[in-house]
Amino acid sequence: MSTTARYLCFVSMPFGVKRDPTGRPDIDFDRIYTEAIEPAIRDAELEPLRADGERTGGIIHKAMFERLLLCEFAVADLTTANASVLYELGVRHARRRQTTLVIFARHSPVPFDVNLMRSLPYDLGADNRFGAPEAAALRTALARRLRELRDAFPDQAAIDRPLFELLEGDPSPDLAHRRTDLVRDRIRASEALRARLTEARRLDARAGAQALADIEQSLGPLDGAEIGAVVDLFLSYRAVGAHDAMIQLYDHMPEVLRRTVLVREQLAFALNRRAGKDPAQRADRDRAIAILNELLEQHGPSPETLGILGRIYKDQWGAAQRAGDAQSARGYLRKAIDAYVRGFEADWRDAYPGINAVTLLELDGSPRSLAERDRMVPVVRYAVEQRLRTTEPDYWDYAILLELAVLASDEVAAKDRLADALAAVREYWEPETTARNLRLLRDVRVDRGTEMAWLDPILAALEARAAGGMP
Repeated sequence: MSTTARYLCFVSMPFGVKRDPTGRPDIDFDRIYTEAIEPAIRDAELEPLRADGERTGGIIHKAMFERLLLCEFAVADLTTANASVLYELGVRHARRRQTTLVIFARHSPVPFDVNLMRSLPYDLGADNRFGAPEAAALRTALARRLRELRDAFPDQAAIDRPLFELLEGDPSPDLAHRRTDLVRDRIRASEALRARLTEARRLDARAGAQALADIEQSLGPLDGAEIGAVVDLFLSYRAVGAHDAMIQLYDHMPEVLRRTVLVREQLAFALNRRAGKDPAQRADRDRAIAILNELLEQHGPSPETLGILGRIYKDQWGAAQRAGDAQSARGYLRKAIDAYVRGFEADWRDAYPGINAVTLLELDGSPRSLAERDRMVPVVRYAVEQRLRTTEPDYWDYAILLELAVLASDEVAAKDRLADALAAVREYWEPETTARNLRLLRDVRVDRGTEMAWLDPILAALEARAAGGMP
C-alpha cells in the first residue's frame, strides 16, 4: 500500500505517566506509544493518530469525534481503565462495526470481559519499566494483528462488538470517503500548525510573540478552531513570555475551553506574571488568586493549582520585602509555604511544589521551619528519584536535584545537576525560575554568614540560558 493511500489508525490511550491501580510503580504511556504502538501501526502500513483529549483538559470535541469515527482503524489501551479511553471506545463501538483493537497490560484488570472483543494483552516488565524486550514484543504482536485487520478490511472484517451480535442488520452509518478525506486534510493542517508553533517557541521573546500572533490570526474565529490547536497556542504564548497575549487569547476562547482546569490555571499564571512586570496591573493578582481558589473549591487540591497559588504568594512576599513592609512579607511567606506544602501533599509524586516549600522554609529560617525543611527534604528527594527511575526525566527533575544539592551545600553535585538541567531546558522561564530560587538561597545564607561564592557561576549559567533563548 502506498504511503499516500494509507488508512488512518486512531489511538486512544492515556498520556504521560499514570498511577497503576494495582499498586505497582507508575506507567509511562508515552513510552509505550513511542516505543511500541506507533511503530507497530507504521509496520502495518497504517498512519497513527493519537487522541489529544488529555492534553486539552479531557475535552471530547468535534474534531476528536471526527477522528474517532472516521479513522478506518482504532487501537484502545484499557490499562488503568482510563475514563476518556473507555468513553472513546464506547463511541467507536456504537458507530463503527469493526476494525477496533483493544489492548491492555496483562497484569491490570479491565472493568469488563474483553474476551468478547478483539483484544491483545501485553507485558510491562519488571516495575512497569517497559524496556526494549516488552516494546519489541508488543510492537510485533500489535503489527501482526493490525495487518490481519487491514487485510480483511472492509468486506471480511469480523464484527468486533457484542451489540451487533444482538441486533439484526447493521445500523452503522455510511461514512463517506469525502468526509474521511476532509479529516485527513485537517490532520495534515494540524501537524503543520504544531510545527509552526514549535518553531515560534525557539525564537527570542519578541520574534516568537509576533510569530504566534500571526498564527493566531490565521486560525480565524476560535469557535471554529480545533481545541487542541488553541491550547497549544495558549501554552506557546507562555513559552515566549507573552502573558498579555495569553490573557487576550483566553477572552476569545470558546466558553467550554475557558472552563477547563488547565486553561484557568494557566490564565492565573499569566495574570500573576503580568502583575509582576506592570504595576498598573497589580489587581491581576487578586483575580488570579480568586481563579485558583475557585478551582480548589470545585476540584480539590492539586500540585499544579497549589503550585501556582504558592508562586503568587511568593511574588507578593518579594514585593512586600522590597517595599520594606516586614509584617506583610512574613504573612505572604507563610501563605506561600502553606500552598506549596499542600500541593506536595496532594500528590507526593510531584516534587515541584515540594522543593519550593523546602526552599521557602529555609528562607523563613525559624527553628520550626528548619525542622519542617529537614523532614521534607528526604521525601522530595525520594519523589524525584522515583521519577528518574520510572520515566523520561525532564528539566524540572534535574532542576530539583540541583536545588537540593545547593540546600545541602554540595558543590560537586550541584555542578553535575546544572549540566543535566541545562541540557534539558525547554522554555526560557524554566532556568529563570531556578536561578531566582537559588539567588534567594544564596542571599539569605550570605546574610547568615555562609560563604556562597561557589554558587555564582551556577547562577550565571542559568541566567545566561534564560536570556539567550532556546537552542
